[in-house]
Amino acid sequence: MAKASAVCVPYASYLRVYEPLAAFPEPERTHWVRYAEREVRPSYQDELRRSLRDLVPTPPVPVPVHESSDAFVAYVDGVLCVCPWRTRLRGWQALGALDEQLPKPVLDAVLPPVVRRQTASDYESWLERNPDARPWIRSATWHVPLSWFVLFTDEERLYEEKPAPEEEAGAGEGAPLLRYRTPMVQARRRVARALKTLRDTLEEGPLIDGLMDVGRWLEEFHPRSLVELDYGGLVHTLPSDHLDEDHSAADVAEGIAALRQGDGERAGVAYARLMERWRTVRAMQFAS
Repeated sequence: MAKASAVCVPYASYLRVYEPLAAFPEPERTHWVRYAEREVRPSYQDELRRSLRDLVPTPPVPVPVHESSDAFVAYVDGVLCVCPWRTRLRGWQALGALDEQLPKPVLDAVLPPVVRRQTASDYESWLERNPDARPWIRSATWHVPLSWFVLFTDEERLYEEKPAPEEEAGAGEGAPLLRYRTPMVQARRRVARALKTLRDTLEEGPLIDGLMDVGRWLEEFHPRSLVELDYGGLVHTLPSDHLDEDHSAADVAEGIAALRQGDGERAGVAYARLMERWRTVRAMQFAS
């Protein structure tokens, strides 16, 4: 069980893919076998703290110099499955999206243009040598994208205000846990079915685009992988009653089913319920 720091880093949620060992070449496969045998493994909170520490020096280090050798692990029917952190790759990709997330004066103050240019150049060079690289983890801040919920059912939801010891390494010791897990084959099937319904009933828009993007990403992985949606640091900002009553995957499924049946009114009620729940969460971003 990983020991957590007293300082919690909230706000981010995660969509992860755990691949079976057969998906990894040697010597990486042997590394993950030995890694899974460790008694102490870091949590997602540890990963975030490391990233934040890198922003303290002057100039800041927006992307780690070396790729992480850490991962999250899970056992599926007795088979070890691994979700590598790939912090360096994800850092490069996140940096590329900052132009759309922060005003330029703020971005320049946090990460000077010369640092961003050099980091982008390093990424281009690396990508030429690793054209098939993709992350096992996606993240979002202050919300969970609605397209992620499409992959799961309410029966796959797990909420524990006090997680069992075997779960604490991922959640962070003492932190609540809210997550969904499903086999890859189910996730892909639900994406395909939802896309058909949405295209038949709605105009092209962010929900369809986001679901198409997630679907393409899932196709990159082993068919016997495990897919996980983790509320991550959001559990530190939301009261327990909010977490206990949050059944967003069920609301998304109800809305899509209603559209499939031609019941626009019921779909609208489910969507409104979702928007109200997540509007409350997003409002906390601007609370003093």
